[in-house]
Amino acid sequence: MQLLVTGGAGFIGSNFIRYMLNKYPSISIVNFDKLTYAGNLENLISVEHNPKYHFTKGDICDKSQVHAVIKKHNINIIVNFAAESHVDRSISEPDIFVQTNIMGTQTLLEAAKALQVTRYIQISTDEVYGSLGETGYFTEETPLAPNSPYSASKAGADLLVRAYHETYGLHTNITRCSNNYGPFHFPEKLIPLMITNALENKELPIYGNGLNIRDWLHVEDHAAAIDLVIQAGRPGEVYNIGGHNEWSNIDIVREILTLLGEPMDSIRYVEDRKGHDQRYAIDPSKIMEELQWKPHYTFGIGIQETIRWYLDNREWWQRIKTGEYKNYYKQQYEDRLLF
Repeated sequence: MQLLVTGGAGFIGSNFIRYMLNKYPSISIVNFDKLTYAGNLENLISVEHNPKYHFTKGDICDKSQVHAVIKKHNINIIVNFAAESHVDRSISEPDIFVQTNIMGTQTLLEAAKALQVTRYIQISTDEVYGSLGETGYFTEETPLAPNSPYSASKAGADLLVRAYHETYGLHTNITRCSNNYGPFHFPEKLIPLMITNALENKELPIYGNGLNIRDWLHVEDHAAAIDLVIQAGRPGEVYNIGGHNEWSNIDIVREILTLLGEPMDSIRYVEDRKGHDQRYAIDPSKIMEELQWKPHYTFGIGIQETIRWYLDNREWWQRIKTGEYKNYYKQQYEDRLLF
């Protein structure tokens, strides 16, 4: 396999690259990443000298760059992780999300069609389905009903992927996962933000009443599922990937504080996010039955290992939480405190 992994310096992409190189000694992977604020080559130090791994800095919106890297490395599979992915940032800067997530996907699809790439895997999100009530689960047949600029841009990209399969016969798959957690997670997202703030003796900002519910999946279980889709996914199919592991945001934060032995009085409620979806929950039956996937991690083990990783890798996240990050954090949380 000659894989082009776009966005491979990010959280999920870098974990996927390490997983695949460890599992398949003969595989060749090209990491194609623009290195925006969330892209970090430190995530891949453990494989940077592997002769089967190559890094190319590039933008998925740049047609000439995309075509050049596919030709140079004889790519036959594209796995597209590259995306602007933080809902909060999409609310303040939606144009960037439309450009990268929609136009970038179209550029990759056109290159895959023109250069006869045999498989194209689009890494999407459960957020394209919108919000659930107290019961029920997202299935692959759930209508798309995105509520944020981020999820709308991902839904638009998914529809383009579907169109390239239906119109041009391109072998495509779309995976839609629930919230990921694990090592190398950029500390603007809930779990790494709460862990690192607690370790710095800072307040822990929680949106609204903290009762929004998410289904959590360890990033290595996600990587294993994508691997199975690459190997045996049926052309044109969507596969939902979730852990049946629902937690409210406030309960996640309390669990983290308990495991760290920190007091609960550092929790602070802040003004809620605009259009904040109440609940996500995925039914992963299709991928479990068709491709024999199942999650390896229980949340109890996964969250303890994740906390340990942040304890053992302070330099990694402390370098990130400087400069522009401080300005973003102040705007997003400190200026919105309710109490």
